[in-house]
Amino acid sequence: MKTEKEITRYFGLNLAELLSEKIKFAYHDFNEKAYIQAIAEQVSELGYTQRIELHAKELFKYLPEDYERSINILTQILGPENPNETGMFSSYYWIMPIGKYVELYGLNEFDVSMRAISEITKRNTGEYAIRPFLRKYPDKTIEQLLTWAKSNNFHLRRLASEGSRPKLPWASKLDVFIQNPEPVFSILNILKEESVKFVQKSVANNTTDYLKVNYEAARALLLDWSESSDKNTRWIVKRATRKIKI
Repeated sequence: MKTEKEITRYFGLNLAELLSEKIKFAYHDFNEKAYIQAIAEQVSELGYTQRIELHAKELFKYLPEDYERSINILTQILGPENPNETGMFSSYYWIMPIGKYVELYGLNEFDVSMRAISEITKRNTGEYAIRPFLRKYPDKTIEQLLTWAKSNNFHLRRLASEGSRPKLPWASKLDVFIQNPEPVFSILNILKEESVKFVQKSVANNTTDYLKVNYEAARALLLDWSESSDKNTRWIVKRATRKIKI
């Protein structure tokens, strides 16, 4: 596992140069010199989450003002889908500022942003970008996550679970579904027999989070699942309760 110091190095001037090269192919008017210079002047004292936000904010200055046009440019550079069960800091780490771009600037463009998040998560992750939408449009976003939970694409299925975790690491608590977790549990119930380990771990982590914020509701869910004969469901229950007993 990489240290935070190692991760931070990914998001400095080197990333500005990489993104500039990619964006220039899709948007010839991109002022890569100004963008790279802006990053160089500000990035040195920042941690990696601050660096990701800095990149997104500077990209906003040099991409078209129209959000749909700018996000279409950014999704054009994403490249092939990630075939592997890998997390944020693998070879697709450079996509993280694009997810932050959606998070910061796409909240008033629901459909455009959902399409972008679905493409982002197939390479890196949309788990952070989706959270402002869950707060502003809880019902509408849950419906989208329910659709993704049934997808043939395991990255989308994982996002349905990971994006709705109440205590996602490096993110603020998702309070909206803590007292009434049923909308999230409806997603997890779709995924409880998941066969892909990458998704299984997310479902287990989501239920572990709920054991911390709404113990009784999570306990009832996991006790129900523990009666299942499905080996994948039993694995999820075992992992979810490895540190917190029910």
